[in-house]
Amino acid sequence: MTVDEMRRELQRRLKKNRFAHSIGVANTAVKLAKKFGVDEDKAYIAGLLHDCAREFENADLPAEAKKRGIEIGEVENSAPLLLHAYIGAQMVTEIYGVDDTEIVQAIYRHTVGAKNMSALDKIIYFADMIEPHRDYPGVDKLRELAETSTNLDEIILTALNESIIFVIQKGALIHPATIDARNYLLLAEGGKNL
Repeated sequence: MTVDEMRRELQRRLKKNRFAHSIGVANTAVKLAKKFGVDEDKAYIAGLLHDCAREFENADLPAEAKKRGIEIGEVENSAPLLLHAYIGAQMVTEIYGVDDTEIVQAIYRHTVGAKNMSALDKIIYFADMIEPHRDYPGVDKLRELAETSTNLDEIILTALNESIIFVIQKGALIHPATIDARNYLLLAEGGKNL
């Protein structure tokens, strides 16, 4: 499937505002990829398709996950929306014909992060937080960081911190993968300079 075909198929499957968000993430991911020397085509495709599983209602995500053999942990059980990343990582192959493991992994990790994220993982995670349609307290600070920082790990550490604070303020469970991602950056050689 060509990128244009992917875009058309995604537009057909998603609600209008979700599709606009996906285009925003794709374009933001390309800007970040350019800045940090990551493959721009992969960044665009991963950004475009990162939310492809949002075609399903939240209540239907557990059934979709089970259908695909995806394990549902305690955190996902309490917040089924998180499952869209794991389902989407399979859908990009099933529906959109994407067989690039880096793209699939970036989609899988875009919501809660992971230990030892690749540069593409980090770009999709962050682009999802700062794309132009996002509007929440602190987003402008993150957008400014994207403009001024030359350290992708510093940007991601800040993003992970903000995400954890948001989840705590909601009184929700923090996904262990998010904690692992943050701790990995802090413990990584040179992490003390972040």
